[in-house]
Amino acid sequence: MQLAPNLFKRALAAKQPQIGIWSTLPHPYVSEIVAGCGYDWILLDTEHTPTDVPGMLHQLQAVSAARESKTTAIVRPAWNDPVLIKRYLDIGAQTILLPFVQDADEARAAVSAIRYAPHGIRGMGGSTRASNFGRVADYAQKCEQELCLLVQVETQEALDRLEEIANVDGVDGVFIGPADLSASMGHPGDTGHPDVRAAIDSAIRRIRDCGKAPGILLTDEVRARDALDKGALFVAVAMDMLILARGAEAVAAKFKTGGDVPSSSATY
Repeated sequence: MQLAPNLFKRALAAKQPQIGIWSTLPHPYVSEIVAGCGYDWILLDTEHTPTDVPGMLHQLQAVSAARESKTTAIVRPAWNDPVLIKRYLDIGAQTILLPFVQDADEARAAVSAIRYAPHGIRGMGGSTRASNFGRVADYAQKCEQELCLLVQVETQEALDRLEEIANVDGVDGVFIGPADLSASMGHPGDTGHPDVRAAIDSAIRRIRDCGKAPGILLTDEVRARDALDKGALFVAVAMDMLILARGAEAVAAKFKTGGDVPSSSATY
């Protein structure tokens, strides 16, 4: 049995922009719905959601089960921790996004965590879900070529060391965290502040100049398209929680404020 190809990693290497959605509703039912919506990738978050490794297993299974879907699941562990990374890789994650990488040493530690010895420290887990329970006989020899490592820079200090981080061998892409970056720059929550926007635009260019893929989360359509025009290669343009909350609020407001009743005749 062959190891499943990482279509997301291959698209980034070919400089093909990938449009994604950020998922913070940690339930497999939601994951399956969203994975079937047509995005190139879905970020399954554990840093800011009440989920864990067993819960993520069910989410990954749900993404795989989504009908006619080629959406790549990206898992964000809560921290750049080799034990967490090992556990998510063993349950089948092929693409990992690691938060708060501050320098080249931390980036190298992340690379080491996803590689088996002698090139890294990932523990040999036997017949894990990642190897289809031992059915991929050469998993240990070939998995590295299908694993994609994305590191997140989200402070001014990290931006000051951006080239050092991006140039670490084994890092496939660098994700710019706009919310934490705005706070680090003294403008918490104001990701549209001119200084923050300029820093993001510069970071996209600098990452591309290093030959790596820049990524970001931008739910404003105009800003997201602008980032893609500037060279960002993996851009999350929506968040499932916001779609649910704002959509539900909008319908409630139509009735509560005497607005027009929706014309849909759908029943559930």
